[in-house]
Amino acid sequence: MLVIMAKAPRPGRVKTRLTASLPVQAVTEFYRCLLDDTLALARSLSDTEVAIMCPEPDVDELVHLAGDGVRVVAQQGEGLAAGLSSVFAHFAEGEQKLTIAFNSDSPHLPASVLEDAFEVLAANDLVVGPTHDGGYYLVGAKASHPALFARDGMGTSSALETLLSRARTLELSIGFAETFYDIDVADDLTRLAAELRLVPTRAPRTATWLKEWEHSAAASKTAAGAKTGTGEL
Repeated sequence: MLVIMAKAPRPGRVKTRLTASLPVQAVTEFYRCLLDDTLALARSLSDTEVAIMCPEPDVDELVHLAGDGVRVVAQQGEGLAAGLSSVFAHFAEGEQKLTIAFNSDSPHLPASVLEDAFEVLAANDLVVGPTHDGGYYLVGAKASHPALFARDGMGTSSALETLLSRARTLELSIGFAETFYDIDVADDLTRLAAELRLVPTRAPRTATWLKEWEHSAAASKTAAGAKTGTGEL
């Protein structure tokens, strides 16, 4: 079971750290592309059920966006910690079912990394996909372990270490997926754009959006430079 942690793409509620560099509406459109491509990535895995875990108010919108074959489940409580706890309480409790929670902003991840993560999980109690900034883009377990997730440390540079420390306290065996990056700030956006210029098929909707964004940004920069040049002596 692959469960995507998602929100409905609404202005001011998604990828908020990017609003320091992009207009809110542009960030919303970008997130919609990320989510669409993430769903396509999830569906490309063989013999893997796909679901979405989301805040309760987002269920109807995400049911419409996800389409057939993807269950959309409302999390219990608010925030990412509650969402992750809800994933394993809902899908893995008492079943010893391989369940991975995956973020919605890494559609550029090779499918083979997700497939390998399930194999790692089969041999361990927990699988974690670290990010370069000290967080993690996926976490998987065979059972529910509510003590793994709490508000403190979530979304910070210590999130991964906090998770691993709690897993060790619970005496859970831990395996790792490949270290990767997700999209939080402008530098991540630039890196993703460069990568998708080379392999746009990895996340086609996102690649198209980024190409248009780069053209628009370049045109704006040229226009601003021309305006400044006109006013100089």
